[in-house]
Amino acid sequence: MNFKKLTLTFCLTFAVFLSFSQKTATYTTELKDYKRAVNLYNERSYSASQQLFNQIKSNFDSTTELRANCDFYIANCAIRLGQQNGDDLMLDFVTNYPTSTKQNNAFLETAEYYYKAGKYPYALKWYGKVETYNLTNYQKEDYNFKFGYCLFATQNYTKSKEYFGEILDSKKYGSQAKYYYGYMAYADDDYETADNYLGQVVTDASYKNKVSYYLADMNFKAGKFETAIEKGEPLLERSKREEHSQLSKIIGESYFNLNKYAEAIPHLKNYKGTRGKWNNTDYYMLGYAYYKQDDFENAIAHFNKIIDGKNSVAQNAYYHLAQCYLHLDKKSEALNAFRNAKDMDFDEELEHDAHLNYAKLSYEIGNPYNSVPDVLQDYLSKHPNTIHDETIEKLLVSSYITSQDYNGALNYLEGKKDTNSKSFYQLAAFYSGITFFNNDELSKAIENFEKSLTTPIDNNLTAKANYWKGEANFRLNRFDAAETDFDLFIKNIAAKDTEEFDDFQYQIAYVYFNQKNYVDAAEAYKKYIAQNPNDQLKLNDSYSRMADTYFVSSDYENAIDSYDKIIKNSAADADYAQFQKAVSYGYIRQDDRKIEELNTFIRRYPKSTLQDDAHYVLANEYVDANENRLALETYDKLITNFEHSPFVSKAMLKKSVVYYNNEQNDNALNTYKRVVKKYPNTPEAKQAVTSARQIYVDLGRVDEYAAWVKTIDFINVSDADLDNDTYESAERQYLQSNHKRAITGFQKYVRQFPTGLHSLQANYYLAESLYAEDNLNETIPYYKFVTEQGQNEFTEQALSRLALAYLKSDNWDAAIPTLKRLEEVSNNPQNSIFAQTNLMKGYYVQENYEQAVSYADNVLSQVKIDDNIKSDAQIIIARSAIKTDDSSKARQAYSELDLIATGELKAEALYYKAYFEHMDGSYRVSNEIVQDIAANYSTYKYWGAKGLIIMAKNHYELKDAFQATYILESVQKNFAQFDDVVEEANKALEIIKTNEAKTNDSVKPGN
Repeated sequence: MNFKKLTLTFCLTFAVFLSFSQKTATYTTELKDYKRAVNLYNERSYSASQQLFNQIKSNFDSTTELRANCDFYIANCAIRLGQQNGDDLMLDFVTNYPTSTKQNNAFLETAEYYYKAGKYPYALKWYGKVETYNLTNYQKEDYNFKFGYCLFATQNYTKSKEYFGEILDSKKYGSQAKYYYGYMAYADDDYETADNYLGQVVTDASYKNKVSYYLADMNFKAGKFETAIEKGEPLLERSKREEHSQLSKIIGESYFNLNKYAEAIPHLKNYKGTRGKWNNTDYYMLGYAYYKQDDFENAIAHFNKIIDGKNSVAQNAYYHLAQCYLHLDKKSEALNAFRNAKDMDFDEELEHDAHLNYAKLSYEIGNPYNSVPDVLQDYLSKHPNTIHDETIEKLLVSSYITSQDYNGALNYLEGKKDTNSKSFYQLAAFYSGITFFNNDELSKAIENFEKSLTTPIDNNLTAKANYWKGEANFRLNRFDAAETDFDLFIKNIAAKDTEEFDDFQYQIAYVYFNQKNYVDAAEAYKKYIAQNPNDQLKLNDSYSRMADTYFVSSDYENAIDSYDKIIKNSAADADYAQFQKAVSYGYIRQDDRKIEELNTFIRRYPKSTLQDDAHYVLANEYVDANENRLALETYDKLITNFEHSPFVSKAMLKKSVVYYNNEQNDNALNTYKRVVKKYPNTPEAKQAVTSARQIYVDLGRVDEYAAWVKTIDFINVSDADLDNDTYESAERQYLQSNHKRAITGFQKYVRQFPTGLHSLQANYYLAESLYAEDNLNETIPYYKFVTEQGQNEFTEQALSRLALAYLKSDNWDAAIPTLKRLEEVSNNPQNSIFAQTNLMKGYYVQENYEQAVSYADNVLSQVKIDDNIKSDAQIIIARSAIKTDDSSKARQAYSELDLIATGELKAEALYYKAYFEHMDGSYRVSNEIVQDIAANYSTYKYWGAKGLIIMAKNHYELKDAFQATYILESVQKNFAQFDDVVEEANKALEIIKTNEAKTNDSVKPGN
């Protein structure tokens, strides 16, 4: 029994022992793995260490330190391996093992890991969890420095200073702490503190360069410029590129502030800017330094980089930029710079001086943006009661005159009693009259000439005013008034000193001629010819008119002699002279000589507009000479070759008379019938009916006549008396120039007798009466009726008036065929030129540039045309060439236009001259031309605005960004009424600003 108990006890003991032995062996193995995992961690094999810790941690009880350590190392490895759940694992460790001895260590190690990795925000998170009470002094210093640095790195300077402040006297970290503490004071503009701490480490090799830089910068910012230079210059040789740039800026600006501009320049130039870009202040300083050295070219090169500036620096820069331009005699550029400076109010004294200079320069060279009078008045209103007021007021009055704003001058001067004002009033009124005269507003011209004569200060102007008043009255057919004015002119002692004096005899001769005072007219023409004037057209015309005075005075011998001189001189009127000479022989009964001279005319001048006249007169002369065959042949030539001539219907009547007189009655009747059919309702047609009736009566064929007459719709025998009475009543009013009553009478006639005996004359006179009353549009149906009746004595004038009515309403579709017909039938050279000039304009409007140019060339080929018509033709050629991209032809046409044009066409010609110079790369020449537009043609805003865009592009090519951008911005601001110009300015400005923004940080494209 005892043996059994003993055996059982032994077995139990052995089992327990065996179990304990197994556990011990397992535990020993686990400790080995734990130690191996720790070793892997210490060897930085974090992945293997983490894997092993994960494998063995479940073998340790969760309440044990070993289990806690496993989770600590697993989390630590995760952080070091950059695993996303690293922070979470560490936080779980802290939460799950609050009593672990590694908890504070976990915070510290995690923080230091992130610190070393440069992940300062993460480090701050863990440093903030560390309990410092049980840290050693060494650990506390280490903690304070690293925590402070993390705060510094995240720019939390206030908190950072607290930690660095704890270790300022530390042997290990003291120098670093002082450096960072000083730097933060420097960054906060606390230069006294910064100087204290940075000064303590300036000799430390680790910080010497940086600290010296900060000390130089601090002294600069504190206004201690000499110290800044002293601290900064030694650093330049050993500083790196970025630091060298910043030091150069500090030293350069220090010299600048000490007014040592020569020393400042090389340092300011060495500054590289922020991210390779300067700003407006940088450009200003270097520009001003050059300015103070009288190096105006270099000063401009830097001042003009300042664009988009809206502060005191910019105002100062623009003011001095303007001064630089003035020193180099670049007045147009100076004008823009002064304008920009005066538009800013940061410095009141500078603004005033800039405004004064801007006003004076505007007067001197013109202003492309505003009228000069407006500029001067703006100065006076903003700066009243200054010592400059009197000067500016004088310039103001003068500017009204030079800018041709005569009405503005008159309004300003009205009521002023001083002699100087009266003198300007006389001048302004005179030139206002000239302007109205040139615009064919003759009544207004006379009104202003009379105003000028009310203040006869300048005798020369008084003479000129009388002369041009006389010319205006002449053109209004007020010949007696014109004679009085010209008489006052010639009696003025100053007359002989005027340009007008040379033309006086020519003008007064025309007055006498229109007064039918042919004796005095001839004498005046003789005197003009005796002057041997340079104006060849007027000289030739004087010969012709003098001959005409003899002709109308029946002094045919002298007329023939005068016409002969014109023919021998081969003058432009030689064909007219030859014709008049032939007619003159007829009046002195030398009929054979008349026939000879007419035949000479026909051979010598085949293209003369008088060819149909000559054929008609020659044929009539053959009739008188009983040369019926030659007469009929000549009439036939006229009828065949000049079918649009008003003499054709008359020639057919004459031809019928020849047939009748030679008893060729059927030929006579057939010809009369052709007249009636081809020219219905004309006086010639009605005469043909009357003459044919006489032949039918003579032949006893009255029934045949009656049957024929019934086929003619404009012949109504029964209504003839009423027709005649109604017409004659209206005609009487017309002949007495009672146009309103004439209109009523003729309208009544054409309603009652639309195809009456006098319908042609009634429609024409009705149209003429409406025209005289300025009812141009209402004339259209009546002139049109006249032009549709076949060729008649009124056709040419009716076509001319009808075309004019269409032109006034811009009805080119109707005007062009009317003008073409006028061109075909015209016997009057003026009507021919009128047709051709308007045809070229019409075809241009309809974009038929080939025909437009063809007609322009025809116009230019005419001998007797004035410069205004030549200008119209050249502009059509030039514009057509622009539209068809023929720049060579456009350049030539605009060049020729430039020589003769006035007013707006001159401004357009100058614009294209500037444009082509720009395209050739002659930027300065181009700018001079644009300035000419601004100075002398400022009234024509469109071409001035387009010229400014050319000027802006020129300036940019000449490296003057300020001028370019300022001009373009001014175009945007001042010429909003021209959409195409503003759009072009916008595009050019955006290109320039985009380019400038690459080197100037102050420039913002799109603003």
